[in-house]
Amino acid sequence: MPDKFVESTRARLLKAQRNEATETVVYARLAVSVKDQAAAKIFAGISGDEKRHYDFYSKLTGAEVLPDRAKIFRFFWIARIFGLTFGIRLMERDEGDAKKNYAELQKEIGSVAEIIRDEEKHEHALIDLINEEKLQYIGSVVLGLSDALVELTGMLAGLTLAMQNSKLIALAGLITGVAAALSMAASQYLAVKHEGSGNAYKSAVYTGVTYIFTVILLVAPYLLFKDYFLALAATMALALAEIVIFNFYISVAKNLSFKKRFWEMTLICFSVAAISFVIGYFVKILLNVNV
Repeated sequence: MPDKFVESTRARLLKAQRNEATETVVYARLAVSVKDQAAAKIFAGISGDEKRHYDFYSKLTGAEVLPDRAKIFRFFWIARIFGLTFGIRLMERDEGDAKKNYAELQKEIGSVAEIIRDEEKHEHALIDLINEEKLQYIGSVVLGLSDALVELTGMLAGLTLAMQNSKLIALAGLITGVAAALSMAASQYLAVKHEGSGNAYKSAVYTGVTYIFTVILLVAPYLLFKDYFLALAATMALALAEIVIFNFYISVAKNLSFKKRFWEMTLICFSVAAISFVIGYFVKILLNVNV
């Protein structure tokens, strides 16, 4: 390694070099694993750029470095399971330190600025060209999830005090939830078909499947716990967890604000549940129903 660099600069150069080596492998593996030829071409191009960046740093350091195998494994499978766009944008978010490192290097090595511009150009512009079905129908997923969360948490909260029997609450929740899922899917099918804004069948499937999954998730505690208050607490915790996970996914994949969407959905969901809980209590008293 040339002596012209101080130790701190050498360390930053080697760190940048390893990052480029890692991304070269990640994008190369994605290129050969995807079926979409357009996406494969994009990833192959990005991998080539990363390899060129690696060679640039290698000439400066006079050394060869190995890629981060753990990072390669992690992001490759995240992209394969949760979608290419999500995986790559998550990898970009994870590179906060790398970007700071590049900025520091630019102050000492002016030619690094070209690498930074190249990174911004292809890792944003090219990724935006990826056409994933998951993101095409994200509106249908949002519809199914948000409606199921609000309706099911509200209904289960109301039934908890009205029925005070975990098994009966689970039964009512499943019957009502599945019926609501089918109704919502049918409504989405008719709406999309009427508007001509997409594939009506796929939109209905995404909406219905998301709704049913949420129904099963939220009703499950009432099948597991005999104590209906414990079951309600578990249901609300699961609802909150689903809101967090879903909004994190959307915020990464669509490059949107997490906090705004999270607090909005949480406030609506828990407000409806609280109101329904109170209504269930008074309905039980007024009708003098004992289950």
